Amino acid sequence: MNLLITNALVVTCDDGRRILERSAVAVTGDRIAAVGETAALERDFPTHERMPGRGLAVFPGFINAHTHTILTSLRGTVEDWDGNAVYGYMSPISYTMEGEERAVMARLGCLEAIRSGATTLVDPFRHVPSYARQMASTGLRLWLSENCADIDTRRIRFGDYAVDEAFGRTFLDRTIAGIEAFHGSEGGRVQCQIAAHAPDNCSPAILRALSDLAAKHGLTRTIHLAQSVEEINAVRAMRGCTPAEYLHREGFLGPDLVGAHWTYCTPEDITILAESGTQMVHCPANSSRRGPHPVLIGLIRDAGITISLGTDNMTEDMFHALKIGQILHRGGRGRAKELGVDPQPEQTLDMITRNAARSVGAEAYLGQVAPGMKADLTVIDLNQPAMRPLIRPIANLVHYGHPGIVHSVMVDGAFVMRDRRVLTIDEPALLAEAQAVTRRVWERMIAANPDIPPPPGGLRWYDA
Repeated sequence: MNLLITNALVVTCDDGRRILERSAVAVTGDRIAAVGETAALERDFPTHERMPGRGLAVFPGFINAHTHTILTSLRGTVEDWDGNAVYGYMSPISYTMEGEERAVMARLGCLEAIRSGATTLVDPFRHVPSYARQMASTGLRLWLSENCADIDTRRIRFGDYAVDEAFGRTFLDRTIAGIEAFHGSEGGRVQCQIAAHAPDNCSPAILRALSDLAAKHGLTRTIHLAQSVEEINAVRAMRGCTPAEYLHREGFLGPDLVGAHWTYCTPEDITILAESGTQMVHCPANSSRRGPHPVLIGLIRDAGITISLGTDNMTEDMFHALKIGQILHRGGRGRAKELGVDPQPEQTLDMITRNAARSVGAEAYLGQVAPGMKADLTVIDLNQPAMRPLIRPIANLVHYGHPGIVHSVMVDGAFVMRDRRVLTIDEPALLAEAQAVTRRVWERMIAANPDIPPPPGGLRWYDA
């Protein structure tokens, strides 16, 4: 698309963190061609389609650095359950689904992501080749990976941590198939990562195999890290150390690795992770559903670790992540007066733009509104109550933003949502289909797994 957005407020997130008033952004094809004064760009790009930007703010596209779109199927259920949701619900429901059912729930997640201003999703999960193409059809930029394990995640809830080489081989084969089919597809809009599920379900052998695959294909890596007490106890029992120490011992840490959560990392773990250059993706909203996330975020920030934000399970709402992340990060060092108010909203915004781009090795072309960058843009309506009065627009966005302020979303120079209308998804049809799929899958899962309790309050299906 050749487009000129005129007279907008442009939040560049560039090295100078400039905010440009009454300015223009020129998009040529899939790249930002120029950013500057409106009259000058109107002169330089006379044939570009005009989009009036008065009352709008143009941001770099929001990057959700860790999510599992399939798990929209659990929304409103396990958030209020006190068991281990990873092995008690998330693994069973993912194996209960058929390929087309996974595709429906993944597209529901993509729809919510678009309406929440996201242009990019980083989504490690299971059976990814069975629904990757349907996710790509939404127009979002994607980093996809198969969540590999060689300890059967279906058996862990019964206390079985035996290594199953055949189980692990299935994941490795699916990873290779995904790379061959999807890496670099859709003009580069779809990329692959290498994902180890978690330290408690990955043996040293599969960690080595995954590192080798990442090196062979030049891919970034991701893993869940210290996300539950059960993980900590299992790794201590099997390996005699913490999850971070185990990954360090196996040579799995490094600047190309992003660990999600870090909930139960010790101060010693944080030192190891910082020295290795390992990055963190924090999912503050989802991790706080049962109470404020207990992660040692103050120590992590003090260690200079690069932090991105993700939504994780059951939601794609980036505004939740921003707001709750801001609160948790400020509380991570206590409220001592001498520490000041930190982070500032600009730093938190970096966690879904610049830092998140770095987390997938894409900082050279994502995360800023600047010439030469990909035309991935999130356009915010400033004429909404949550964004007025307009004194510090980034502060308004971080503290008070919500999906209702998102006006348009562009990926690779093409609108996926324009003037609040999603262009790549039949929204009413998908919402109805997702409701029907979720009901079928839940009923099958409970019938096939009598040990799994229904969610608090039981299962009731509302016809709305």
